[in-house]
Amino acid sequence: MNEFDEYGFDTLAVRAGQHRTGEGEQSEPIFPTSSYVFGSAAEAAARFSGAVPGNIYSRFTNPTVRTFEQRLAALEGGECCVATSSGMSAILSTFMALLKAGDHIVSSRAVFGTTTVLCTNYMAKFGVETTFVDLVNVDAWQAAIKPNTRLLFLETPSNPLTEIADIRAVADLAHQHGALLVVDNCFCTPALQRPLELGADIIIHSATKYLDGQGRCIGGAVVGRADVVGKDVYGFLRTAGPTMSPFNAWVFLKGLETLRLRMEAHCKNAQQLAEWLEAQPQVTRVNYPSLKSHPQHALAASQQKGFGGVLSFEVQGGKEAAWRLIDATRLISITANLGDTKSTITHPATTTHGRLTPEQRADAGISDGLIRIAVGLEDIDDLQTDLARGL
Repeated sequence: MNEFDEYGFDTLAVRAGQHRTGEGEQSEPIFPTSSYVFGSAAEAAARFSGAVPGNIYSRFTNPTVRTFEQRLAALEGGECCVATSSGMSAILSTFMALLKAGDHIVSSRAVFGTTTVLCTNYMAKFGVETTFVDLVNVDAWQAAIKPNTRLLFLETPSNPLTEIADIRAVADLAHQHGALLVVDNCFCTPALQRPLELGADIIIHSATKYLDGQGRCIGGAVVGRADVVGKDVYGFLRTAGPTMSPFNAWVFLKGLETLRLRMEAHCKNAQQLAEWLEAQPQVTRVNYPSLKSHPQHALAASQQKGFGGVLSFEVQGGKEAAWRLIDATRLISITANLGDTKSTITHPATTTHGRLTPEQRADAGISDGLIRIAVGLEDIDDLQTDLARGL
């Protein structure tokens, strides 16, 4: 039994992973050190060999980073967490640790554009093939699996269309074929969704987003079983070094303390903005899982505690109309990042998914008239007024 198993989510978000030093500090300390001193040559040898646990070198052992890892693992209900330098390095570390030449990935087509590029341009160089499928079509997942399939990968809700995957159904498929399911839980965070409880094997986070919550630092994380994440993914990080800095880990720890409160506020604002956008005549479609018009509304309600802070919508007039709306805003920040207290707006076809071919964007449902908003914590009336300028 873990020492924090008896506590609730909010207690874990504030307390899990903290081990006070002899100074008796209330806030978690930052350890900005590259290395550690051993009491003897024998102790150094025991640490390096793994016979005795403890700090060795901050590329792969740092007390501040470890506190963040233990806290996030507790929030996700996982055995182990490995913190990385970015969300993309978390995905890369997982792929490099668990795949070899000749292996096969089945991935949702509705993933972050850079994830698609990672698979098609880089993993392919190492002999790893990727098949992309419709996120919500379980039959398509089934049909794409091959004897050499090792990983199934998805984001739910998807970016930027907020499509919802049936995590339990896809997890069952993966396990029937001896594969692992990897879920990017960036949009929901463990405050709204816990994929491991639904059968997923590995959770990916871009800590840059909602785990930080204020757009300050870059980081990532991989959460899962000790024999997979704690051994294989950690082994890759120790060797290749996509390491989270102690300062960033400390910032993310502070973000986790308010995670549930912030996610509830993001959800409330996004809900009101989505309903308002649906009533605007210039808007042809709004993508937000809480809306009854969303095709996976019931599924989202069954596996999430809330519907998240990200929505997207299409306007009449394509790219020209979308850019005109974006440029008319005065309050909302024009940036492709998300998960911030400040609302952000972007044009996915020319930013987050701009490196994809037109055919890939069409397959992913990224139209020229699509706009994504990560709804922040401002007054909802002000956000509506800002968007009304462009509409």
